[in-house]
Amino acid sequence: MEFRRRALLLCIMVLTLMAKSNAGKIAIYWGQNGNEGTLADTCATGNYQIVILAFLSVFGNGQTPQINVAGHCDPFSNGCIKLSSDVKSCQARGIKVILSIGGGVGSYFLSSPEDAKKVADYLWNNYLGGHSPSSPRPLGNVVLDGVDFDIEGGTNKHWDELARALLDFGNRSGKKVFITAAPQCPFPDAWLGDALMTGLFDFVWVQFYNNPPCQFSGDGTNLFDAWKVWTSKIPHAQIFLGLPAAPAAAGSGFIPADALKSVVLPVVKRSPEYGGVMLWSKFYDDQTGYSSSIKQAV
Repeated sequence: MEFRRRALLLCIMVLTLMAKSNAGKIAIYWGQNGNEGTLADTCATGNYQIVILAFLSVFGNGQTPQINVAGHCDPFSNGCIKLSSDVKSCQARGIKVILSIGGGVGSYFLSSPEDAKKVADYLWNNYLGGHSPSSPRPLGNVVLDGVDFDIEGGTNKHWDELARALLDFGNRSGKKVFITAAPQCPFPDAWLGDALMTGLFDFVWVQFYNNPPCQFSGDGTNLFDAWKVWTSKIPHAQIFLGLPAAPAAAGSGFIPADALKSVVLPVVKRSPEYGGVMLWSKFYDDQTGYSSSIKQAV
């Protein structure tokens, strides 16, 4: 009887550890709609473990870098410095705050390895652990946790060199810099395909939307086949399921919360590389309560 009791307890412990190992995070994009609430309020919901600030939409090829966070603040008058206290409140809760570079609309382009290093130098000194030599940092003295590559244009060159330069800055300072990416679900990604194979990326939130060949439909075969490719091909990264938080958030690919919890998550969570779910975006999540309805299952 005692042996059976111990065996049962051991089984419960193993199952608990397995469940914990597959527990995922929710990452959310914030910054592209002035009606989505403040950054501090976003973090205070308790729904997210990673918040991605969108976007640094102009950089590279000699351009003056520009951040665009829609109606939240005016970077041209140093108005975004006010976000510093919000970022700190998020980080005090243990939430990682990451700057996303690129986006669907912008002007960005890396013309050479030297250009990639110049952009890395700018990012380090203006958003990460460095110091801006001549002007106020766009978000004040706060140090963000990393850089997200949401590359949807320009060329497919030199992104690995940018990632490596950022990591070198972090290694020299002793400050971990998280490098993340948001590729489209067709593999390999047209812009970041080569860079993602380097093993430099910590989190890769694959956009399983606006891409009918690999997004969820029917019994989920399209998505599951693509998920297997991503989780087997990208070295060292945690892979996130990137989804729209509402039907209006994307042209296609929305998965109702019940279907996500009952059909999709039980399959993708089997992968050791599973990291969680990324949502576009906070504004749309507010409309549907999507993150609240799925967070216990993620």
